[in-house]
Amino acid sequence: MRHHVVVSGRADAQPMVFAHGFGCDQSMWRLVAPTFEATHRVVLFDLVGAGNSDLSAYDPARYDRLDQHAADVVELCRELGLENVIFVGHSVSTMIGVLAQIAAPDLFDKLVLVGPSARYIDDGDYVGGFSSSDIADLLELMDSNHLGWQDPLAATVMGTPGRPELKSELEASFCRTRPDIARQFAGVTFLSDNRSDLARVTAPTLVVQTLNDSIAPVSVGEFVRDSIPSATYALIDGSGHCPQLSAPAPTIAAIEAFVRS
Repeated sequence: MRHHVVVSGRADAQPMVFAHGFGCDQSMWRLVAPTFEATHRVVLFDLVGAGNSDLSAYDPARYDRLDQHAADVVELCRELGLENVIFVGHSVSTMIGVLAQIAAPDLFDKLVLVGPSARYIDDGDYVGGFSSSDIADLLELMDSNHLGWQDPLAATVMGTPGRPELKSELEASFCRTRPDIARQFAGVTFLSDNRSDLARVTAPTLVVQTLNDSIAPVSVGEFVRDSIPSATYALIDGSGHCPQLSAPAPTIAAIEAFVRS
């Protein structure tokens, strides 16, 4: 399978599918996903173009929108025979999960959105956290310097200056991503606008947000919560955009409470 799928936990239990963010792979869930193996069927995978996925399956024209990644999620679940799925997505994969649930509402029981953003760029009264010029500068840097963007972006995303090992891990993950794929997926991620999709979500949804997130600030998480009809909100004590690494315990607690409800 092109997504390097790894399945663990109870084969007879409700499945939980974990999806990673930009520049990452399934290993980013290693401190969270194993907790659920005793009670759920746990499915980890790499988005096409990331991690140990089949890079020959990456088609720039095909993956120029988040919709195709969402279609991949639906296809993956159907191939594995999954039903009543709890989808746990991080960062850009939160919107991939939103699109997948809209496309196949029969497949998904609940959504967990960790650090979601429906639009990263400010737009009128909407505060996404970045100006158009911020994103243009990042994409230009990625075009001009394949080795120069990873360090500053990893520092901003991780947001944990007191734990440099986490920033180094994320930077190394960025560096492992093929430069052309990283650049295209960055554009797809940071230029996307999924605000109008949120009202179409029918599954109960949990939004997990840290107190200090430079990529998806609290106002963005609140916007996602308020725009999804059946959404609840967990504001956890932590910093950065990757709480599954920087604050795994409160992240697990929030998810556990939601999936048991």
